[in-house]
Amino acid sequence: MKDFHEIFAKFKEEFPKVHSTNEALGDEIHERSGPLTEKLRWLIKIAISGASHHTRALETHIMKAKEAGATDDEIKHVLLLLIQTTGFPTFMEAYSTYRKTEGI
Repeated sequence: MKDFHEIFAKFKEEFPKVHSTNEALGDEIHERSGPLTEKLRWLIKIAISGASHHTRALETHIMKAKEAGATDDEIKHVLLLLIQTTGFPTFMEAYSTYRKTEGI
């Protein structure tokens, strides 16, 4: 996985065994544990990270969703779905993060 954040690259250097174990678990869950398409999995992860206020994860999930073929309209629709469940301020925080990724 491409490193979108410098701190993640530093984590990988400092804790290579923890990183590789975590990556293996992520691969098992993400790639082999169910029938969802890659694009749909990343869209779901956008919703989860946006609802959880995990900005760095949200940035990464937006970029990975785009790499998997998600359109900007699909990503914005996922973000809009946050309003009714987690509230307008949470949506605005996630939407702000999305807007920041447009130049990446």
